[in-house]
Amino acid sequence: MAKRPIDAASLVLVRRVAGECQVLMGRRAPGHRFLPDVYVFPGGRVDRGDHRVVAGAALRESTHRALSDVCSRARAHALAVAAVRETWEETGLVLGVLHDNGLRPALERLDYIARAITPSDFPIRFHARFFMADAAYAGGALRGNGELLDLGWRPLAACLALPVADITEFVLGEVGRRIDAAPAATAVPVFSYRGGRVTVR
Repeated sequence: MAKRPIDAASLVLVRRVAGECQVLMGRRAPGHRFLPDVYVFPGGRVDRGDHRVVAGAALRESTHRALSDVCSRARAHALAVAAVRETWEETGLVLGVLHDNGLRPALERLDYIARAITPSDFPIRFHARFFMADAAYAGGALRGNGELLDLGWRPLAACLALPVADITEFVLGEVGRRIDAAPAATAVPVFSYRGGRVTVR
């Protein structure tokens, strides 16, 4: 019987340098059970406490509605918080403010760009939501905590040339399509597998 996917979230931070789009990525350590030695965006599973985090600013209503199509509004909030929290923990960059050693995320800065479900035969399965945000709104100094190696900003084309999973390649393509588009200009695609083949709907 296939394992139920675990809710997870990632944040794609983007910036422009001399007109060029750059993305923050790092390589997962070789000891990881899930996708070792491949480049990924900061992110991870939703923690129980993510539901209780008070945001500095809430998700835009359009983003909330898009997330809530397949989960409760409380779960949508937790997913967005997880993306910002994991990014802070793994990179030192804060989309929001730190208050009494806690994070108050600026969720209104997030654009929801993709959803993915890992194959049913994987020993660890994730139901991941991908968010994008302008790094200009993120404070702090870039520093890793050991979760991601070779952490750094790379041009979008260079990211596509790295060892990445197929879903990461797909999300990078979404970033390229959306970087100059209005937030609601494109529907949120779902990346999954059926009969061993990739499907996008």
